[in-house]
Amino acid sequence: MSTTDTDTGTGRTKDPAAAKRHIGVSADGELGEAGSQLSTAPVDTAVPGSFGGSRAPGALGGLTWTGREVVGWARWFWRQLTSMRVALILLFLLSLGAIPGSLIPQSGTDAQKVADFKDAHSILGPVYDKLGLFHVYSSVWFSAIYILLFVSLIGCIVPRTWQFVGQLRGRPPGAPKRLNRLPAYATWRTGAEPEQVREAALKILKQRRFRAHIEKDAVAAEKGYLRETGNLLFHIALIVMLVAFAWGQLFKSEGNKLIVEGDGFSNTISQYDDFKSGNLFSTDDLTPFSFNLKKFTGTYERTGPNKGTPRTYQAAITYSIGAYGKEKKTTVKVNEPLRIGDSKVYLTAHGYAPVVTVRDGKGNVVYHDAVPMLPLDSNVTSQGAIKVMDGYKNAQGTTEQLGFSAFFVPTFAGAGKGDMFSQFPALDFPVLALSGYHGSLGVDAGIPQNVYQLDTSKMKQFKDEKGNIVKARLLPGETMKLPNGAGSITFDKGIKEWANFQVTQQPGSDWALIGAFTAIFGLAGSLFIQRRRVWVRATTGADGVTVVEMAGLGRSESAKLPEELGDLAALVHDQAPTQPDTDEAAVETDPDAEPSVPAAEGAEK
Repeated sequence: MSTTDTDTGTGRTKDPAAAKRHIGVSADGELGEAGSQLSTAPVDTAVPGSFGGSRAPGALGGLTWTGREVVGWARWFWRQLTSMRVALILLFLLSLGAIPGSLIPQSGTDAQKVADFKDAHSILGPVYDKLGLFHVYSSVWFSAIYILLFVSLIGCIVPRTWQFVGQLRGRPPGAPKRLNRLPAYATWRTGAEPEQVREAALKILKQRRFRAHIEKDAVAAEKGYLRETGNLLFHIALIVMLVAFAWGQLFKSEGNKLIVEGDGFSNTISQYDDFKSGNLFSTDDLTPFSFNLKKFTGTYERTGPNKGTPRTYQAAITYSIGAYGKEKKTTVKVNEPLRIGDSKVYLTAHGYAPVVTVRDGKGNVVYHDAVPMLPLDSNVTSQGAIKVMDGYKNAQGTTEQLGFSAFFVPTFAGAGKGDMFSQFPALDFPVLALSGYHGSLGVDAGIPQNVYQLDTSKMKQFKDEKGNIVKARLLPGETMKLPNGAGSITFDKGIKEWANFQVTQQPGSDWALIGAFTAIFGLAGSLFIQRRRVWVRATTGADGVTVVEMAGLGRSESAKLPEELGDLAALVHDQAPTQPDTDEAAVETDPDAEPSVPAAEGAEK
């Protein structure tokens, strides 16, 4: 397969006569080895009617015929699989198959979205599920395309590499008999000896980085091998990228962890808030490290059209590698992750965690902690839930659980009739709005709950003596009393910030990047470098004067080939200048005689 080969003029022509006509010669085999293909692209073959040929009588004849048929069809199938046409079709199908993987929710990325999609689409959901569209990249059909493309590239590169190595070890082919039939041609007559002309041409061609040698009465030279080198590098780079992507998908891991200032994290699965990995990933593959969030710093534009846009967004942490590693300090910023072995720690989100203290009716502290709030907009308007699960007893001494629905704004705009929203993401005027519940939080059932929401199905809302719902908007340091001696909740002055970190481990990403750059350079070489051959023949004419002929043949028609041949002819002409024709009478009496062509005008197409 080759991205630069076509069906005409590149050695992939089904009709050999058509190939020879393309380079300007008849189909009589005049060029011979000199006109052999200038690439390693395989030649397409037609499908014969039967690979087994005539079938001999008897069981042995039938078995032999069947074997030949099977082997023949297997070879034909292999040639088709490793052809450029099939490889391009597979590459197109691979790109086409990635479209549903980008548009349809994937179970490996977000299982909740997949479940929501199935609930919302009762007809499409089961169809997509049967087609494997919820797990495209691990589906059978996508894997089949991926593997076939991989095999196609391997089957194409191996024989072409050996063929190219053979070309590098060999010499440029000798000159054809009639150089004037080639696309670019120049000739003149000189008084220098043929041996002197050939030696001068050999030296000039080598100085121009041609691979050249003298064979019989001509110098044979060839240049542009980097074109095929770039072509092979492009295909090898594609294989490297395919392997790297496959390796990364099979052994990758990705997890998220929300950490409040002062808290830490250890790279174990139990520490993650959510975690997903490749099919062949093992917990032993996790890089052993830990870190603590010391402080999060966020500053924002105060004025102008970009008001509220973050200017500083960074987390100061201390980390250590291994169980007994030395503690180090660093700063993690957006798009500047912490790299530890194969793992990268990204800073992905930020929010506030108001510190609250809950007391029972006797004044005993039953809860004191920073509560992370979930941001709802760019100004960090946040909501959350405060859950007191243990240690609380009501005024009658009955053990209960408390829950508070919380709404937090870092910059309060003032009381109004509607919902409150933050006016700026910084802590300019923080306000915490609370409403309380008592009863059972439902956590004892063992069913996972959203940490930012309350399950109030088994709870009652606090109400005052008039039956009004008890709720309050608190400033830092203020306290909301619960009715009937149920206790209180205080919004402490210390407001902490939290940061969300994403820890990724995807082996093979560096190899994929190397493969991508190599593919670009290889493709550029295969597109812009032209492989061409040049011959310089010097022979003694019938009148004893040396006749110099120069010709060039390229892989494809190019205006640069005659131009390059003209430059080479001028250099050779300097070493073997044109001999003037002194026999004017002979010229006058022979009107059919071919005039000598000056070097500057000798390059023609």
